[in-house]
Amino acid sequence: MSLEIPDPLQRWRLLLGDPAESACGGLSAEAQAADAALDWLYGRDTDRESRGERSAGLGPSALSTPDWINTIHTLFPKEVIERLEQDAVERYGIDEVVTNLEVLERIEPSESLLRAVLHTKHLMNPEVLAAARKLVAEVVRRIMEKLATEVRQAFSGSRDRRRRSRMKLARNFDFRQTLTANLHRYDPQRRKLYVEHPVFISRTKRHAEPWDIVLLIDQSGSMVDSVIHSAVMAACLWQLPGMRTRLVAFDTAVVDLTADVSDPVELLMKVQLGGGTDIAKAVAYAQSLVANPAKSIVVLVSDFYEGGSEYELVRRVKALVESGAKVLGLAALDSNAEPNYDREMAARLVREGAQIGAMTPGQLAGWLAEKVQG
Repeated sequence: MSLEIPDPLQRWRLLLGDPAESACGGLSAEAQAADAALDWLYGRDTDRESRGERSAGLGPSALSTPDWINTIHTLFPKEVIERLEQDAVERYGIDEVVTNLEVLERIEPSESLLRAVLHTKHLMNPEVLAAARKLVAEVVRRIMEKLATEVRQAFSGSRDRRRRSRMKLARNFDFRQTLTANLHRYDPQRRKLYVEHPVFISRTKRHAEPWDIVLLIDQSGSMVDSVIHSAVMAACLWQLPGMRTRLVAFDTAVVDLTADVSDPVELLMKVQLGGGTDIAKAVAYAQSLVANPAKSIVVLVSDFYEGGSEYELVRRVKALVESGAKVLGLAALDSNAEPNYDREMAARLVREGAQIGAMTPGQLAGWLAEKVQG
């Protein structure tokens, strides 16, 4: 059970640190343990006072990293634990959080820790790597559970408003027709509409020859979120009938990971983050995979900072578009879809017929379904 601190002054004292004690009062015995755990992490800021951040005056804590992990799991609720562990890795670079076996066996799985594992897995011995793989598997399972539903819904067929359906599914609910059909049951005194006959519309499946989807994934360090979601997206698409999915990772070299596309955990453990970027080489490889351009979609997930030939990149994207293939460039593919990319290069690719944007995985599934079923 996590520690509860209902007193707002105690909360402010924990937030501001030791200098606030004269204004907020001292801490209870229970809150002192929380203060020590917070200071173990945030007391590392050498310039914290100039930024007005939390400061404590007791000096560095003697807690080890495993002790700290065990302490915060005892004291704080899950959402606070995830934030503390995220800050430990991403803000303070405490790699031991994901390279220490004792810590990995206790830590709360989260996407931020998955990112850290992917960045540091080359530092791990086999025993630690096995524990890290379990963490990766749990985070991937959570992402997969959500994304698989979004992909299935996107590819479940187009809605046919001309025909009603007896299948009472939420995604087929017709609000307007239901409102029209039940207006006579409106009670003006209670200001309520009583629905007796909900209306659902039919959904038509479209069958066509298979589509080829080629996912080109930039594995430079800044693209780690997109790499994670691309791997899971590829596994979801792999399961769909009528779709042939290829997944290719690249930096200055190109690695076809299609053999592992059905197992996103194995795929992610093979990704090598960092290094340079030769996008043109990756697009050239995608060209070699396209047998039927009219039924092919190339999805390039990259920040578009080309380390190779910009001319060659633009030329090859133009050739793909002119052949009849669809080219989608994604500056980000993650839950936030907040891109940081070379806008000038993106604009050049748009002029050659590519579509450029940033999407969540669910939005990408909807876009692919629209193109495949349209």
